Amino acid sequence: MPNQYKDLLTGNSRWVNNTLRHNPEFFHQLATEQHPKFLWIGCSDSRVPATEITNALPGSIFVQRNIANMVVHTDSNLLSVVNYAVKVLKVKHIIVCGHYGCGGVKAAMSNDKFGFLDNWLMHIKDVYKMNQAELDGIADESKRFDRYVELNIIEQVSNLAKVSFIQEEWEEGEFPHIHGWIYSLEDGLINDLNVSINSNAGLENIYKYKKNLESPLQDLPADK
Repeated sequence: MPNQYKDLLTGNSRWVNNTLRHNPEFFHQLATEQHPKFLWIGCSDSRVPATEITNALPGSIFVQRNIANMVVHTDSNLLSVVNYAVKVLKVKHIIVCGHYGCGGVKAAMSNDKFGFLDNWLMHIKDVYKMNQAELDGIADESKRFDRYVELNIIEQVSNLAKVSFIQEEWEEGEFPHIHGWIYSLEDGLINDLNVSINSNAGLENIYKYKKNLESPLQDLPADK
């Protein structure tokens, strides 16, 4: 047990050797630069690794993960990743991918206390509050749980569309497209929730930023 972590190092060596047998230039090419077309915002759950479940190569997906794949507008970590992805890497698609059986959503669905984690779960609970009529109307708890997971993904897609620098990108063209997907742990399949967004047209007016908005601070008197 004390040396169990070394299994990861052994696994790494095997992976490198197998990769080089198929493509001797793989790591040389990978080290030069990255050009991912996708940003993946997923759950931290260890059973939902982005590249493995999409059969994608390293370098093809830029990844940000947190508990329950949340887009919180005060999360500087997430916003930094998204900003780099859209402003520097110029990704074409942002995918918010949750999964059925999400422990974070399950915890938020309950009235149990989880210590420090409760601060994060509050954002997930807000999604329940916004959709309470629909969710409370589902008698079967497992089906209510599944729907809660879906609604949480849809809400995070909407939250991304409210980010000012994403709307700046839309002023110049159609990208990035934001998609909501859900992964099933039981069969390994990803389902598209068909909530793709590539403009702020569907947002409430209060969330729409004006093009080339001048700073509201410009008319303030300068310090003497």
